[in-house]
Amino acid sequence: MRAAKKVSPEDYILAVLSPRERLEAAFNMAREAFKNTTLKLADVEAAVQRVREKAYAAKQKKGPSRR
Repeated sequence: MRAAKKVSPEDYILAVLSPRERLEAAFNMAREAFKNTTLKLADVEAAVQRVREKAYAAKQKKGPSRR
């Protein structure tokens, strides 16, 4: 019998989330991190929207996933 590997909670959480859920979590963390800065919330949300559009465009070029 092999000993269980020690896994950090952060690695486990990232492992069980889908790529889309990881992206959403990253955007939520970024939104909170930049909340009290001189950047306007609209600037951060516009940047998030651009990243989402690029991710969506890349996925569309790649084609449908085969699950």
